[in-house]
Amino acid sequence: MTSTSDFTDIIPADSLFGQLRANAPDVWNRYVDHEFVRKLGDGTLPEECFRHYLIQDYLFLIQFARAYALAVYKAGDLTAMRQYSQTVSAILDMEMSLHLDFCNSWDLTESDIVSQPEARATIGYTRYVLEKGNQGDIIDLHVAVMPCMVGYAEIANRLMASSDTRLEGNPYRAWIEMYASDDFQNVARAEITLLDMLATQRGAAGRLDDLTRTFTMASRLEADFWQMGLDLAK
Repeated sequence: MTSTSDFTDIIPADSLFGQLRANAPDVWNRYVDHEFVRKLGDGTLPEECFRHYLIQDYLFLIQFARAYALAVYKAGDLTAMRQYSQTVSAILDMEMSLHLDFCNSWDLTESDIVSQPEARATIGYTRYVLEKGNQGDIIDLHVAVMPCMVGYAEIANRLMASSDTRLEGNPYRAWIEMYASDDFQNVARAEITLLDMLATQRGAAGRLDDLTRTFTMASRLEADFWQMGLDLAK
């Protein structure tokens, strides 16, 4: 992906998420600069690949709403509980609604989608997140889910800044612009800020190696999710 100076990086280098990203640059770049993403940007992704991705992403979001509901339970104070509760609402009432509107434009109804089985890549990442949440504390869970939301925000910003991206006539333009929107970008920023607050409260600085492993695996599983969609064309 050829980027320009217009790229907006919403991840502060001194944030915990920024440190995790810096600790796993190759895995992170394979996720945010995946071939699937580049083909979305230039409009060359085969439509059957995108339709398969849309179905699986909706099933993915159902499990992620459960993960954030678990975060409400795991959170140690009302501020974090309220923010996680707002994220559950944002997934169920905003992101899934927007996603479904987008699916409808591709002749996919909710009943079409939920009748489909989860792909292995969908199961792999979502169950990894839920396992981290069940076995660990709120920081383990938060780090496991963050590559999804923050990664999509970065991907959209990268695409909007890339000279390779073609918006005019691109069938995936609405997808790019949805994740580049202020609403979505602000949700991603809030996730980064919340992680820093939790890290301060719970002394996450001494757990950086372990959290980096969680971050690396989650980012790798996100890349696998893109590959799942791309493999449909091969």
